[in-house]
Amino acid sequence: MTRDPAAARAAFLEAGVFLARLADEVEELDEAAEDSLWERPALGSWDLRALFGHAGRALSTLTAYLDRPAAAEECTGTGHYYALAASADPQQVAARGTAAGRELGPEPAAAVRAALEAAREALARVPLEQDPLIRTPFGGARLRTYMPTRTFELAVHGLDVAAACGLDRTPPDHVLADTALTLAEIAAERGRVPELLQALTGRRCLPPGWSLLG
Repeated sequence: MTRDPAAARAAFLEAGVFLARLADEVEELDEAAEDSLWERPALGSWDLRALFGHAGRALSTLTAYLDRPAAAEECTGTGHYYALAASADPQQVAARGTAAGRELGPEPAAAVRAALEAAREALARVPLEQDPLIRTPFGGARLRTYMPTRTFELAVHGLDVAAACGLDRTPPDHVLADTALTLAEIAAERGRVPELLQALTGRRCLPPGWSLLG
């Protein structure tokens, strides 16, 4: 599956804006709350700070990896990236999120905004017609392959933040469309399109706990 490079960049950056605005909103709510919202349970073992830390890595890793050229393309598609990522140790992922949350410092919202601007500036240095081969934790991948995974992470975890805070917020439609395309790529890579198609068209119900990422 292919994406228009300009549309893919726009979706990524708008997903980052969505997360940054949520951080600003949480900061405002936190100022009026008796207890710290940043320490509120959010997802699994993560509190809200750790969840923002993990989600913010979708911005900071893109910035960092654009400066890390790869010698070979081991990861050949967005769905393939998530197939490779399935081998990651969940405990290490959780620990990285917790550490990233601590690294947000005393002003988490400002840190998220700074990460967004750094990613915007890093992308601006790469002409649209270029598609650099970058080094990711799961092998060399083209920017066109890796960037949609970051959009997906920002959108999904932005929704996690909204749910944890009881906020009715959703990413822009073009971000959701890009994320839906990534879901289709993950399903195709794992051979799970038939069961997903049947569920989405009302033919069958998916079992409890079913996930494309599990």
